[in-house]
Amino acid sequence: MNKDSIRILVADASHEKYVDEILDTIRFAARKRGTGIAERTHEYLATKMRESKAVIALNAEDRFVGFSYIETWGNKQYVTTSGLIVHPDFQGLGVAKRIKDYTFSLARIRWPEAKIFSLTSGDAVMKMNTALGYVPVSFNQLTDDDAFWRGCQGCTNHDILMAKNRKFCICTGMLYDPAQHTGEPTPAAVLQDVMKTLAKRGLI
Repeated sequence: MNKDSIRILVADASHEKYVDEILDTIRFAARKRGTGIAERTHEYLATKMRESKAVIALNAEDRFVGFSYIETWGNKQYVTTSGLIVHPDFQGLGVAKRIKDYTFSLARIRWPEAKIFSLTSGDAVMKMNTALGYVPVSFNQLTDDDAFWRGCQGCTNHDILMAKNRKFCICTGMLYDPAQHTGEPTPAAVLQDVMKTLAKRGLI
């Protein structure tokens, strides 16, 4: 498998044809790990693509390789990078890190003053977050936007979250605060590629 043939793109409406496969891949990964997921609908992910709030990875034959999306909360004071997934056929090639760099850059360019946070139960995501400057935090340092927390209703661990008054759960909360950092932790080539794409779409 040639990892150099895998392209990372800011998704658009033309990529909606991959949504059902993305959702199936996310569900399969959650079952394999034995962890819960915040269930998303076809329309939810398609909207993220249409709004240039998603990143997709494709190989040379345009097969689906990986995906993630971003969302704003609390009047755009917070941004999440969520739903990071790599198809089993393409794991072990460093694709997850490349996607993470793109979603992080996408969030930083579109909302440079927003705090970026993540809820995850995966060791690999925690490691990538740490490399970017995220730190573990209690849930009360994350957004209090009810719309965000409603997204956890589809997770099998939702009862635990509610029993703890949304103060903690199986997932770890991680936060990147731009006020605490100087410079950008993602490669310059990634930043330039994302900026070029957003400029073409009239978003910056």
